[in-house]
Amino acid sequence: MGRYGNYPKTVEDCKVISISNLKKWNYFTCYGNKSGSINWSRNGVRTSSIGIEVTFTDAQKFIILDYKTNDESIRYKVNIIAKPSNLGKGEVYYFLCPSTGKICRKLYFESGYFLHRTAFRNLMYERQIESKKNRELLKVLDASFIPDEVYGERYKPYFKTHYKGKPTKRYVRLQTRINIADSYPPDTFERLAMM
Repeated sequence: MGRYGNYPKTVEDCKVISISNLKKWNYFTCYGNKSGSINWSRNGVRTSSIGIEVTFTDAQKFIILDYKTNDESIRYKVNIIAKPSNLGKGEVYYFLCPSTGKICRKLYFESGYFLHRTAFRNLMYERQIESKKNRELLKVLDASFIPDEVYGERYKPYFKTHYKGKPTKRYVRLQTRINIADSYPPDTFERLAMM
């Protein structure tokens, strides 16, 4: 009988709190305190939720996470810092990880806490634990398969292929992707499936 696999937990399997979602849910639009909850679901069934309280003022910006895990109540504060945008317009918000002190846009749940992904020793991306053969197969599939969006973008009405007699960067990028995919034989998918 074979032994059980000891695959590490992946980043994609973790519950995530992201700055983008908090912004989308209007936690940063009004100054003051705002509370609510974040829910996670699978196949339409709610699997877990946590309570959050966001304080967003000029003097201080932070989020308080309040939840229960393994019959233990946990409540802690995660500071939010603002840095000037590299585009020169406004500010970009980041979490300040309470464990590592690193700034991040996402906090991952592992070992009972939401922290920066480097705070957890065995947390990896799915691509890191794939076999070499799978990585090579996926690389070929990604190159030989063109999503409809690429063709849709390339053949939009009024799409500029040239500007001042030179091909545009966007045109070159899309056309290169299409040419690479066209260079594969038509039976690529069938041959890959037989491996």
